[in-house]
Amino acid sequence: MSSTDPVRLTADLIRCPSVTPEEGGALVLLEQELSAAGFSCTRADRGGVSNLFARWGDKGHAKTFGFNGHTDVVPVGDEAAWTVLPFGAEQKDGFLYGRGATDMKSGVAAFAAAAIDLVRDTPPDGAIILTITGDEEGDALDGTTALLDYMDQAGEAMSVCLVGEPTCPDHMGEMIKIGRRGSMTAWFTVTGVQGHSAYPHRARNPLPAMARLMDRLASYELDSGTDHFDPSTLAVVTIDTGNPATNVIPAQCSGAANIRFNDTHSGASLTGWMRQEADKVAEDFGVTIDMKVKISGESFLTPPGDLSALVSKSVAAETGITPELSTTGGTSDARFVKNHCPVVEFGLVGRTMHQVDERVEITQIHQLKAIYTRILKDYFAA
Repeated sequence: MSSTDPVRLTADLIRCPSVTPEEGGALVLLEQELSAAGFSCTRADRGGVSNLFARWGDKGHAKTFGFNGHTDVVPVGDEAAWTVLPFGAEQKDGFLYGRGATDMKSGVAAFAAAAIDLVRDTPPDGAIILTITGDEEGDALDGTTALLDYMDQAGEAMSVCLVGEPTCPDHMGEMIKIGRRGSMTAWFTVTGVQGHSAYPHRARNPLPAMARLMDRLASYELDSGTDHFDPSTLAVVTIDTGNPATNVIPAQCSGAANIRFNDTHSGASLTGWMRQEADKVAEDFGVTIDMKVKISGESFLTPPGDLSALVSKSVAAETGITPELSTTGGTSDARFVKNHCPVVEFGLVGRTMHQVDERVEITQIHQLKAIYTRILKDYFAA
């Protein structure tokens, strides 16, 4: 039987304009491909977001390999800056171009192709589950979380899960993610008393208070790193007053800081620390400081073990490179999956993701399918 071409499937997915939260035909296409191979497919849409759950094999099998990915993509930006059509899936000079080529329609296509060929040619003693969302690049409120909620309600479960995000910085096979730092943003509003800049004693200026607060937060050493994580970081991302007049002390100033944190902290502990710092500054300057916090995800770690060893062995066999086990980078939907089962991430080189002329080496797509195929075969052979 002929094998499923992951490059053809990637190109077909790229031609679907699935900018978050638009489905764009991507999940319809995948459902058709997977259903034809004997997968049972269910749409787990929620909140205007499209999600696809697909299973091959018996429900509740003790050996169930899961895959998580997304078909939604970020906007193309300035289309005039592209040298190709963003959703044209053009091939040239050994690359496949298009929005989502790297992040992460190639990863979804490579795993789907590997799974389809495996169940057709050498059906395993076990089950394979694919959870594909259309809301990873957005707020992620009704994407993978909706799929996991559906699985919980339907009595579905993955034994382990591989997330197919691009994980390699420069060379195929160099990095597996076994965890991620937590991410949170805090917005501050400092309120004082407006006045004339010639009579500052009659006003209560919120700007020095904001400057002091941001300096205290940014200057504090959160930690020095842990066994598997780099030191936590805090970045001041904006300070705004909206005041065009130089003879007016404004009544209010706003600012925000983003924290990427390791397993030394939790979102709650960092929230408490920032609130204490804000209260100290408010008292010193005689102003009020309101704070709003959004925790995008807590830090997590899947300790090195059977799953990471399985993936590492397969990567090394296909690439000749022993991958580094890393927790670097931003957030991914693995932060949701980790509450369900052990999870690691592996995908291709992500150098052009979200860029103009996003593209992927065609040979890497085939290589990724080969890696995923080996992972599946070795998992079910164990």
